[in-house]
Parts: sequence; C-alpha cells; structure tokens
Amino acid sequence: MDSVRGQGGIQMLLTAEQDAQHIVNSARTAKTARLRQAKDEAEREVQLYRTNMEAEYQKMISDTSGSSGSNVKRLEEETDAKIKNLKESSSKVRSDIVSMLMKYVTTVKT
Repeated sequence: MDSVRGQGGIQMLLTAEQDAQHIVNSARTAKTARLRQAKDEAEREVQLYRTNMEAEYQKMISDTSGSSGSNVKRLEEETDAKIKNLKESSSKVRSDIVSMLMKYVTTVKT
C-alpha cells in the first residue's frame, strides 16, 4: 500500500511540476509579448515625435527664409534713410568746413 501511495505521490509531484512549467512558460511568453508590444509603442512614439519636430523645424525654416526678403528690404530702406540723413547733415556744414579749410590753406604763419 505504501508503494502505491508512493507512486501516487511521485505522480502528483510530476504533474505539479509540469503544471508549474506550463505556468512559467506562459508567463515568459506573455512577458515577451508585452516587451515586444512596449517596444513597438515606443518606436511609434519616437516616430511621431520625430515627425512633429521635423514639421516644426520646416515651419521655422520657411518662416525665416520667407521673411529674409522682407529683412533685406527693411535693411535697404534703413540704409537709404541713414545715407540721406548723412548727406543732409554734411550739406548743412559744408560751407563752414570749406571756408575753414580755405582759411588755413591761404593763411601763412610767419
């Protein structure tokens, strides 16, 4: 009777071991599937982020390159205004400078 009971105990242990092995294998499979799913989700998020950043960069490039023409025009207008101001101020003092130079050139120190 002990041998039958011993055989039944061993059989129970083997069955329990097989059940545990099935549980461990299914847990490993689930873990692997979850890791693969997490990797795919992360790759999608990275791609979405990269796409958004690229779109923002392209928008910034188009904004700055589009306004460079207006910047050039604005700078040309400012330069022309400054040149005009310099010419006006030089024409105001031109006669005084010419007479001062003539005085120094024609005056002889002895």
